[in-house]
Amino acid sequence: MNPSVMDYQALKNLVRRGESSSLEFKLKTNHPEKIIRGVVAFANTNGGIMLIGVADDKRIPGLKYADEDEYLLVRAINKFCFPRISYTIDRVQLLDEREVLVIRVPRSPTRPHYLIPDPANPEDKKVYVRVADKSVQASREVREILKGEQAERHIRFTYGEKEHRLMQHLGEHNSITVDLFASIAGISRRIASRTLVLLVLANVLEIHPSDVMDQYTTRPI
Repeated sequence: MNPSVMDYQALKNLVRRGESSSLEFKLKTNHPEKIIRGVVAFANTNGGIMLIGVADDKRIPGLKYADEDEYLLVRAINKFCFPRISYTIDRVQLLDEREVLVIRVPRSPTRPHYLIPDPANPEDKKVYVRVADKSVQASREVREILKGEQAERHIRFTYGEKEHRLMQHLGEHNSITVDLFASIAGISRRIASRTLVLLVLANVLEIHPSDVMDQYTTRPI
């Protein structure tokens, strides 16, 4: 047996912890796009484990036809994710012949990964990241930061009036958004966005992604 395959007791211990930034439960595979969204989010963030055959309330009914479910998932992940995501699928045998699929997704060195709902229209692509126990669609800024992190170039920026207003605001408040920064600095949203992205890549700020509006805070020293 593959040493990475957990047994039933280890599975129960894992499920008891509940969903988190690195663990997600799915009862069935009848909505594969939601599972793929989670796989993409794990690869784009810090990795994680997806358990198929586990309910949100921590029940473990398992899957009756795990072969079919695994085939559908592998085909969907390979078809709709770009670039290809590295992952493994194992199974845990339950007491009644049913099985749970265990998808392990490491943090990817080739981020960002995209979900392309229609391979015939590759420009319609979405990026997801993991925020607490949810997979949320990434903003343009998060996508740019993911790309910039892979480029490994030395980030340079000039500390001017807009940066001064930004840091002044962050000295008085906990966080700021792109739109608020544009407003208080009297600059376009595009310039505000680019400035905040650069400051995150320069390790001056941290971004906190959200499905509503990203927040930026100063990075703890």
